[in-house]
Amino acid sequence: MSGPAQGGRPALTSLLAWRTLEEHSAKVARLHLRFLFGADAHRGERMTAEGAGLFLDYSKQRVTAETLGLLAALARECGLRERIDAMFRGGRINVTEDRPVLHVALRAPRGAAIAVGGENVVPRVHDVLDRMARFADRVRGGEWTGHSGRRIRNVVNIGIGGSDLGPVMACEALRHYADRALRLRFVSNVDGTDFAEATADLDPAETLFIVSSKTFTTQETMTNAQSARAWLLAGLGGDPAAVARHFVAVSTNAAEVAKFGIDTRNMFEFWDWVGGRYSMMSAIGLSTMIAVGPAAFRALLDGAHAMDEHFRTAPFEANLPALMGLLTVWNSNFLGAATTAVLPYDQYLRRFPAYLQQLAMESNGKRVTLEGQEVGYDTGPIVWGEPGTNGQHSFYQLLHQGTRLVPCDFIAFAESLNPLGRHHDLLAANVFAQAEALAFGKTADEVRAEGTQEALVPHRTFEGNRPSNVILAPMLTPATLGALIALYEHSVFTQGVIWDLDSFDQWGVELGKVLAQRIIPELESEAEPTLGHDSSTNNMIRRYRKLRDT
Repeated sequence: MSGPAQGGRPALTSLLAWRTLEEHSAKVARLHLRFLFGADAHRGERMTAEGAGLFLDYSKQRVTAETLGLLAALARECGLRERIDAMFRGGRINVTEDRPVLHVALRAPRGAAIAVGGENVVPRVHDVLDRMARFADRVRGGEWTGHSGRRIRNVVNIGIGGSDLGPVMACEALRHYADRALRLRFVSNVDGTDFAEATADLDPAETLFIVSSKTFTTQETMTNAQSARAWLLAGLGGDPAAVARHFVAVSTNAAEVAKFGIDTRNMFEFWDWVGGRYSMMSAIGLSTMIAVGPAAFRALLDGAHAMDEHFRTAPFEANLPALMGLLTVWNSNFLGAATTAVLPYDQYLRRFPAYLQQLAMESNGKRVTLEGQEVGYDTGPIVWGEPGTNGQHSFYQLLHQGTRLVPCDFIAFAESLNPLGRHHDLLAANVFAQAEALAFGKTADEVRAEGTQEALVPHRTFEGNRPSNVILAPMLTPATLGALIALYEHSVFTQGVIWDLDSFDQWGVELGKVLAQRIIPELESEAEPTLGHDSSTNNMIRRYRKLRDT
């Protein structure tokens, strides 16, 4: 299943299931969730699904049983099952780069077989995981020391995009399980402030840098890496031999790694069949493994693998990622929702929405199909969010009474990792209350019955009928985090299959980077440069140079 034609699938909007859904949506759009729950006393028990330790309640979505059947039919007509099978067997489903898409191989168990070019890649994956584990144990146990023989106490990950967002999120999410004797820092932004603040209170003699760049040429990453090298040598007397004791690489470019001064025996490999935003369970996760230890990291992989298998085998009607992906298509294309809010009610997951922003918007922020034809429908909703209950005192006003429809994913856990009196029951109560309030709202008559002055009734009325999912798990463990990550990965994949997109390339990030390379020498030139941009860009470059040099 390779090549840009993908069998020449008919246009999405011409498919029978799509046209039937359009007719159906005109009827369902008039139905309020109050009516849907009133008409079915068991809706809240029926519209649920379970898999890989996660429980999904989607009963507060604006759908009927018929809607769900039509969405499943759309999935079948779009070839979702065939695309899932192609991904898991190593088909080149990243058609614009002619590559397989095998983040699922990163968490496949020993003994599994997934072939790329006739080679089973699973043994290579486990070879790297084993090398990572040995290295992580040496750092955590104090066996790996710096140039002066002192123990490593600080680990700084230098990367950007998928080489940063995943490890940052995972280290924060699993902080409860981390070795508190180690300080983990992350540097991604080429803004010098990011590096300066990350290292301001660190001792170079006790600091290890992980430089994560597949090519070892990424501009932001290598600019920060060179600054880190200079910072280290300035603090350790200038001996270049110190670099090999304080830097390791996650890369495939051994020549550039060696040129930097890193011992290539301390270079951890990953592969072009793993996209950056899907790479946090590869060697890109080395900082995570150092933080939480190899056993917890492998539990993370096991949780993701459990969700992979659920996605691969469960029927669409009971398949968590497929259901969530199809419901996103429903909300986006048939109910007109332009965004999705992800609202984790766990402080450890505070970076999870930011991680999902890249996963979803870099994957499905596309306007042409696999065949290169411009789409005639919306794709890729904007993903955003903050942890509860903080968000309730920030943007929930718009969710409840604003003019825009914002479907929400609430993520909650039955037990706290830090039980403290009644805190967790209060937290959980807010999850369930917010989902209930969004769904059912409060009518004007209900407001009047409370004795509210008539002039205030419109202000205190809640329309309701705002859709949401609730994802519930027993506790935030490494395995649970792995399952959550895979849940959203496969949901995004499902959406991309329906929209006929290549969810695994990211050409949209290239143009700005190319133009920046043209502008850099114009900013750095000692002489006044000859500029050939538009009048706005030319004027901004001149103004910047004047302000900088004043």
